[in-house]
Formats: sequence, structure tokens, C-alpha cells
Amino acid sequence: MSTNRYESPLSSRYASSYMLELFSSDTRYRTWRKLWVSLARAESALGLPVTEQQVTELEAHITDIDYDCVSRREKEVRHDVMAHVYAYGKVAPSAAGIIHLGATSCYVTDNADLVIYRDGLKYLRGELLKVIANLAGFAEAYKALPTLGYTHYQPAQLVTVGKRATLWMQDFLSDLHEIDFAIENIKFLGCRGTTGTEASFMELFQGDETKIDEMNRMIAGDFGFDACFDVCGQTYPRKVDSRILNCLSSIAQSCYRMANDIRLLQHDRQVEEPFEKNQIGSSAMAYKRNPMRSERICSLSRYLMADAMNAPMTASTQWMERTLDDSANRRISMPEGFLCADAILRLAQNVTDGLHVNEKIVEKTVMEYLPFIATENLMMEGVKRGGDRQELHEIIRRCSMEATARMKAGESCDLLARLAKEPAFGLTEDEMAALLAPSLYIGRCAKQVEAFVEKLKPLIADTAKGSAEINL
Repeated sequence: MSTNRYESPLSSRYASSYMLELFSSDTRYRTWRKLWVSLARAESALGLPVTEQQVTELEAHITDIDYDCVSRREKEVRHDVMAHVYAYGKVAPSAAGIIHLGATSCYVTDNADLVIYRDGLKYLRGELLKVIANLAGFAEAYKALPTLGYTHYQPAQLVTVGKRATLWMQDFLSDLHEIDFAIENIKFLGCRGTTGTEASFMELFQGDETKIDEMNRMIAGDFGFDACFDVCGQTYPRKVDSRILNCLSSIAQSCYRMANDIRLLQHDRQVEEPFEKNQIGSSAMAYKRNPMRSERICSLSRYLMADAMNAPMTASTQWMERTLDDSANRRISMPEGFLCADAILRLAQNVTDGLHVNEKIVEKTVMEYLPFIATENLMMEGVKRGGDRQELHEIIRRCSMEATARMKAGESCDLLARLAKEPAFGLTEDEMAALLAPSLYIGRCAKQVEAFVEKLKPLIADTAKGSAEINL
């Protein structure tokens, strides 16, 4: 770890080894060389003056990149792609004259980005599925455990712990669909020339358009793409970047929502994120048990949602066939977006795999508010016994306000005792208490959880519950 130069915390603290390698210089520039090999192979097969020996020599030197040579050459020519062409030619001298034949810089830069982004999305899809699988197990385990529901973060009707988890899962399922759409609709740029007209290849292939199309099909196939963009300028459409970062932002939104709920519930001691035996919550307050992982999810999610604004601003300001004001921005915003989404999902896996429910606290909270929640049922029972619905409603309203004032003074809830003293109500306190079984007030929660998880099973059938190791 370097201590005298800045390093992104996403690299040093948060992102996975896979994602760091995917966006590394080695992966990027080796992919450039693979693209040059693929182009030379296709050109050779289609009759251009590129020999099998030259292709073989290029293939033999995909990984041995002399970065010092590249750096020296780039300082001299001020062009990164041409610096890499030069360095590649030095180790494959017989092929030096045919590297990049007919291509423009975006042939390697843009196609390599598309390969890396596609692979990154596929990886994130798997990480997202692990979060969903964790939550599916959690939801099933607590599908029938009554808990206080909240609207406006004020006590509301009962739900269940498992039902609440399905709300998070439904958001993640939406994210999964967006990722799938993005992956399915990524096309290859191919080798289309300086302004997308393929004019250089019309010259090389002497006007044989079928060979140009076949060349692009061959190159796209080498990298696992079924199709190229129908038309393009010099670059692939930057709307692709918007779609990708929107997907990543969507994941961040869902993770933030879940993590924020967990933070609120941990404040009430109902649900807690994992906490290691020797973990320290505060340097000063040794008793603290802070929801630091959920807080980190929220913190990183805010960054990713803001980062996603870069792509639409870039896509909307592209001039005609090409402008270069996208380049520096994309070098930062796209990799950082992927690394950030990766870090967030790793934290989400860790949290959802170790969520702890304090069932006694949940039960105590339910029972504290249940008399208020049960008042409609109590009113209906009073009517059955001859009471007047409007009169009973007023009694409940008045007694509820009095009981709430008592609770605000630090006393226990005495709503049932107050109602029992009202002759018009016609129910004893014991008779009312018999109507306070929490399971009577959770509606179809358990069945809703079962149905939702059953629907998800084909998606997560091959996905084991996952927990990423969090370094810090």
C-alpha cells in the first residue's frame, strides 16, 4: 500500500479483487491487444496482406506490455493509443506494420470498454442475486413474526419482519431486471473507421461491403457479442453509459433504502446488523454498537447516485460524430461507478447474511402499541354487544388521547383499563385482552411472503446465500 500518493478508497478499502482486476491497466490494455489480434486475424482471413505469422506473433505478445516504453512514447507523441501501438510493435516486429490497419483509436478504446462493462454487469448481477437469496431466507424465517408497521415513521398497523424484507427484495428484483436489460442490449462497436462510415475498409477491401460486414461479425464474435450497433459515429453511443450508470444508481437506491430501514430499526433495538466479538463501536463510548456497515452502504450509495449524473451530461453534449470531452470524465466516472456498486453489494451481502432480530424487543414494541391497533376490532365487538358505533368511536378517541398522554409522561399504556371502565363499551379488560393476539392483525403477510419467495425461486435456484468479507 502506497502511503505517499493518493489512492481511491474504493481500491484500498471497499471493492472486490475481481472488480479491481477487471478495471486494471493490465485488463484494459491486454484487451486492446486482443482487439488488434482479432482485427489482424479477420483481415488475414478476408484476403488483406496480413500473414498468419504476423497474427501468431501478435497473439504471442498479448500480456507482455512494457509500460515504461508506453509512457516514454506517450510523452513524446501525446497519444495513448499510438504509444501502445508502438510498444506492441517493438515486441512483435514482423507485425508492427499491420497493427491497427484501417482502424481508429476508438476501435480499441470503445470496444474494450464495452467488453469490460458487460463483464462488470454480469459480475454485479451475481452479487445482487446473493443479496436477494439472503433476504429470501430471512423473509421465510420471519414471515409470520408480527412487528410494528410504520407510516411516516409513526406507529401503524402490524406487519411481519419477513414481509418488510420482501419490500426490499422487490426493489432488488427491479434492479435485476434493469441489469438484464442493459446486458442484453449492449452491442459491439466493431471497426467502423474515423467517423463511422467504414471508408477505410471500403478502400482496403476494394469496395467489397460483404467482407466489411463479415470482418465486423468475426471480431464481435471473438468477444462474445451477437451484433454491432447499426450506425455510429467514431464512438459507440454514449447513451449506453447512461443506461449502465442508471442501473448502478438503481442498485444504490435500493441498498440505501434497505440500509436506512435497518439503521432506524437498530435504533429501536429491533433488528441489528452483524457485530463482531471484538468490534469497537466508538473510540470514546465503549458501549456503542453502531450500524456502521449500513451507514457505509448509505454513504457509498449517495456517491454512486451522484456519480451516475456524469453519463447523461456526457451523452447529451456529444458533438456530431465525435468530441473528446467525454474521455477524461469516463475514465473516472465509469470505473468508479462499477467499483462503488461492487462495494455496496458486498456490504449488503454481509449485512443481509447476518441480520439479527431481537424477537423479545419486537414483541414488547408490538404489545405496547397493540391496544391502539386493536381498537377497530374492539369497537366491532362492542357493537355486536349492543353498543352504538359512533359513541364507541368517540370513547376510543378520548381514551386513546388520555393513554397517549400518560405514555408521553413515561407511564405504561393503560388504554384497555380505561375502555373497560366505560359502561357503554360493554367489555371487561380480560375480554379485551383476549382480542390482542398479534397474529390476528398481520393480515396475509405470511402468505404474501410465501408467494413472493416462491416466485423468486427460479432466479435464485443456483445462487447460494452469500456473505462478502468486509476488510474494514
